[in-house]
Amino acid sequence: MVLQQAARAHPSSAAFLPRALAPRYGPWLCRRHKSGPYGYTQAKALVYSKYGEPSDVLSLHTHSISPSLPSSALLLRTLASPINPADINQIQGVYPVKPPFTSLLGTSAPSAVGGNEGCFEVVSVGSAIKSVTKGDWVIMKNTGFGTWRTHTLAEEKDILKIGNKEGLTPIQVGTVSVNPCTAYRMLKDFEKMSEGDWFIQNGANSGVGRAAIQLGRQWGLKSINIIRDRPDAAATLAMKNELLGLGATKVVTESELMDQSFKEKVNEWTSGGRELIKVGLNCVGGKPTSALIKHLSPSGHLITYGGMSKQPLSLPVSALIFKDIKFSGYWVSRWSDAHPDDKKRTVDEILEMTRKGTFKDIPVQELRWDWGTEETTLKKAVQGTLSGFRAGKGVFVYGDT
Repeated sequence: MVLQQAARAHPSSAAFLPRALAPRYGPWLCRRHKSGPYGYTQAKALVYSKYGEPSDVLSLHTHSISPSLPSSALLLRTLASPINPADINQIQGVYPVKPPFTSLLGTSAPSAVGGNEGCFEVVSVGSAIKSVTKGDWVIMKNTGFGTWRTHTLAEEKDILKIGNKEGLTPIQVGTVSVNPCTAYRMLKDFEKMSEGDWFIQNGANSGVGRAAIQLGRQWGLKSINIIRDRPDAAATLAMKNELLGLGATKVVTESELMDQSFKEKVNEWTSGGRELIKVGLNCVGGKPTSALIKHLSPSGHLITYGGMSKQPLSLPVSALIFKDIKFSGYWVSRWSDAHPDDKKRTVDEILEMTRKGTFKDIPVQELRWDWGTEETTLKKAVQGTLSGFRAGKGVFVYGDT
């Protein structure tokens, strides 16, 4: 009742929280005023109130968080949050899960916060919080929280604590729960893979592709990795060598995959087919994926987790009837939300590999977000993720916020 009265008394309150938290904690947040109460945490967030291209619909919103936390609340400071393709699709309105627009955000129109992944530092905790303390690092247990912001409130049930942050960077932690977990679960959950077995994948230079190469190497798996042809031969060779350095067994281009002689090469690599290609990982679709399917062994399994070409996947009838190829889709958000304990174990295992140096970071483009960083700079960083060949994944790194 007290919170409801406070909300009515302060209709401009801004709660940059998931819908379930907003009614409880909305009164603790308000629009930022220069003459606001002493001790309030000033915060900013990239929000959108309608679907469209990021450059058109994103805006930078400023608000304040009261130092008087509810007993079950955590105040978090964002350290790093990546820009994933799914984040862009969400803003465009074409992703299956859409965060609710809420009028409790304190914006001029009901809005949502962009981003689904990130690393956060615990700034302060309510009196009822027992599992984390100030200075701990956490990630979000579920997707849809909204991570493109400098600070936020959360509840204990919303977060997963990073048990040992020593030897890790915020970027490593902030990018672990989507791409590496996707690769890990696809190689573990669909077929029993033994040392010496093969998998074949397209999009091998992606975050998932790089993770699959490295995990496969550690588990004794061999891999055929397909990349897009680069503008020139030198660039293509450089990319091949980079992936080979991560542990790829073979790296080929799409044009090599589509060549009629490719079947002979695969036959040679797999000792005449005696070594099985049990799994195919697909994030492209279209004709190149139809060509990939032909190289799966009988009873092999194609797992689709993306469709970058935006072309439909044609399934060869012969693969279904004569080779009994299985076809599945994989969505890491659904797995993550349904299996939080498995997510924690997977994240911990990958971070331990990272700490030991057996799992390398993805290439990133760090995008500094300070308090004075302008809205146009942040929006360009998000929109730029849609460009062609990139030097690395865009990641917001938060400075003096």
